[in-house]
Amino acid sequence: MLESDQQANELVDIQSRLILIKVGLLLLIALLGLRLWQLQVRDGHEYQEMAKDNRTRSIVLEPARGLLYDRHGQLLANNVPSFNLYVSLEDVNDRDALVSELTTRLHFSEKDLLAKFKGARRNATVKIKGGLSLKEAAIVESHRLTLPGTFIQPEYQRKYPIGGYASHVIGYVGEISEAKLKEQEYQGLHQGSMVGQYGVERTYDKALRGVAGRELLEVDALGHKKQSISVRKPSAGDDFYLTLDIRLQRLAEDLLHDEAGAVVALDPRDGEVLVLASRPSFDPTAISGGLPFAEWKALLNDKRHPLTNRAIQGQYPPGSTFKIVMAAAVLGSRAALGTDELMCAGGFKFGRRTYRDWKRGGHGAVELVDALAQSCDVYFYKLGNRMGIETIASYSRQFGLGQKTGIDLPSERSGLVPSADWKRRVKGEPWYPGETISVSIGQGFMTATPIQMAQVVAATAMNGRLVTPRLVHAIRKRGTGTMEAVEPSSSRQIPIPPAVFTQIREGLEAVVTKGTAKRSQSSLVSIAGKTGTAQVVALRSGPEKDIPKEFRDHAWFVAYAPVDRPTIVVVVLAEHMGHGGSAAAPIAKELIEAHVKFTSGGDLDQGEHEETSESLLEHGPELANDE
Repeated sequence: MLESDQQANELVDIQSRLILIKVGLLLLIALLGLRLWQLQVRDGHEYQEMAKDNRTRSIVLEPARGLLYDRHGQLLANNVPSFNLYVSLEDVNDRDALVSELTTRLHFSEKDLLAKFKGARRNATVKIKGGLSLKEAAIVESHRLTLPGTFIQPEYQRKYPIGGYASHVIGYVGEISEAKLKEQEYQGLHQGSMVGQYGVERTYDKALRGVAGRELLEVDALGHKKQSISVRKPSAGDDFYLTLDIRLQRLAEDLLHDEAGAVVALDPRDGEVLVLASRPSFDPTAISGGLPFAEWKALLNDKRHPLTNRAIQGQYPPGSTFKIVMAAAVLGSRAALGTDELMCAGGFKFGRRTYRDWKRGGHGAVELVDALAQSCDVYFYKLGNRMGIETIASYSRQFGLGQKTGIDLPSERSGLVPSADWKRRVKGEPWYPGETISVSIGQGFMTATPIQMAQVVAATAMNGRLVTPRLVHAIRKRGTGTMEAVEPSSSRQIPIPPAVFTQIREGLEAVVTKGTAKRSQSSLVSIAGKTGTAQVVALRSGPEKDIPKEFRDHAWFVAYAPVDRPTIVVVVLAEHMGHGGSAAAPIAKELIEAHVKFTSGGDLDQGEHEETSESLLEHGPELANDE
């Protein structure tokens, strides 16, 4: 009996334990089911994407950048095939090991590599180098196992087939900076994207760079490509036809040779820029390819400032070329009539100081036309003193001085039109009457850029119509293949009677026929212009040749042609070359004559300008004592 009860109790105990085991198993199965539901249903999409990312990579396909041509279709900027090296950081477990491999096998700079990786996201794709050589590309491909995450992407590299010619206009491209990636203008781009950094490449970057595409790749465990899954092709950028005539551009730069300076030529009728030359220049292809830091630093620190576009950024005293504006102020304000004669005895005494004329002994009695033709300083000293600085400043601004012209290039400078208010505000000093006399001949605080003086001359040639210079002639849309002409630049009328400009033009014509620019007379075309010498050092003595080059005056010459129906305006500024009549005027003459030959269907003999160029650049300051 007792044994039977004991067995019954054991059976109940076993059954109780079985129930607990069953309940535990049911709870375990429920928990497993819940976890499976969580992984497969609730979070399934997320894990599916993660798994997909583990086997795929999305690669940006850079578009072909739009091409640049001159007005006649000569190629100025194109694209050549290139190999670029990228690293997908999510496939790199040990960055230091990868850096060591790259520096050992490809001789990359460890410092540069670490700088590129610094701050990059874990899943970022970083561009290591563009323009790999075939040898470097082969090394990468043959060492894929020790270079995880690296891949070579065929892309385009910018090339400028005309070398350093027009480099300040065309500009160059470079990798986008971290700061620019945050700007609205560059949204959608990535580290390593090439964007315009200077010149037309910068101004019209968005239209030139096109729209990137994408390729989805299947990759192995090391991030190396196995096959392409899908491709969205990139859209190439638009092609731009510039207003430049590269034949004239080459000639202008060759005539400047190794001298620092600028040459501007434009069509006064619509503002199209034919020449925008600045010397010294630089090689845009080398910069776009990525200069080593040491070379880039040397370029930035070059005392000749090759990266400065002197045509739009060089701010110089306009010297006697400013007498064009002064003549308009004299006649417009009726400070004197064009026929009024003023005596020039070689100097103008004001207070205790005598302001000298460039011609010792003076010019005698002169009226407006003679004052312009002979560049009589005393004539403008007297009338400048009579008008005062505010009148001079007002007329200067009407001609566009003291403000940017609006040319479609970045970083244009505005020059300076001084006034009593400006001096009080900037220098905290009153305006002195003697300073007005200096400004009257384009000296003192007055400064202008060559492009501004081209605008002044164009307005004079066109009876006061002030046009905005422009650099784009037409655009070919890559998407549609259509060619779109660019509308003429905006313009405004200077509120000065046409009769005033008629008298000024008569004086400018006399400058060439019998005045300070007789050397610029041409048998091909009638030319009108104005010489100028901008003083660099206020007090100097002795022969020009004995003065150190950096202290010599700048030479100006501004001109238009033909006289009766102008189609071209030329401005030449040669730094430290002395007299405008001997150093700058011959360059303008040769450029104008070349323009006439080109427009009439002729051509230039390659050696035709060499003798003139060499003689005026080597001996210009000694050729004449004229202004």
